[in-house]
Amino acid sequence: MGKTRRRRLPPLLRQLTDDPTGRGVAAQSGRSAAIRPRNAKDTADKVVDSVCPYCAVGCGQKLYVKDEKVVHVEGDPDSPVSRGRLCPRGSSTPSLINSPTRVTTVRYRPPNATEWQDLDLDTAVDMIADRVIDTRRRTWQDRRHSDNAMLRRTLGFAHLGGATLDNEENYLLKKLFSAAGAVAIENQARI
Repeated sequence: MGKTRRRRLPPLLRQLTDDPTGRGVAAQSGRSAAIRPRNAKDTADKVVDSVCPYCAVGCGQKLYVKDEKVVHVEGDPDSPVSRGRLCPRGSSTPSLINSPTRVTTVRYRPPNATEWQDLDLDTAVDMIADRVIDTRRRTWQDRRHSDNAMLRRTLGFAHLGGATLDNEENYLLKKLFSAAGAVAIENQARI
């Protein structure tokens, strides 16, 4: 039987002969075969692998970028965490990224000031490092005065991790702050 003859067969026979599982050409109309998905890789300039920014689950995302703007997001099927699925919040990632009110600079308000000012990232990181080092130096407790017990700690700063961090990031932050001598280290997901 020729291919043109098969096309004229009734739908059930066409499915049984051409596509027994019913997932291929037998299930498609001519119109649906010509439709292109709005997030097809050939319509986006690039597809970027990412992680959902909302919670600590860490679902994998594929961000479709056209003209340097995120136009669509879908779950990453290669992600061992989410296996291609996204919750409604994760699906709204483009609105978060493309929001006109999104702050994309480091904002700093000096003590007693009423206005915020923009800082470059290097300046902000240097300011934070200087303050952590200074606070650690000023508040370091090597030994307890009452019984000379070894302490080697600081109560001058603490760390509160966020729920948007995954387990690996929180693990590294715990190690960093423990090595710096901090005692108060917590994560909001446990509070």
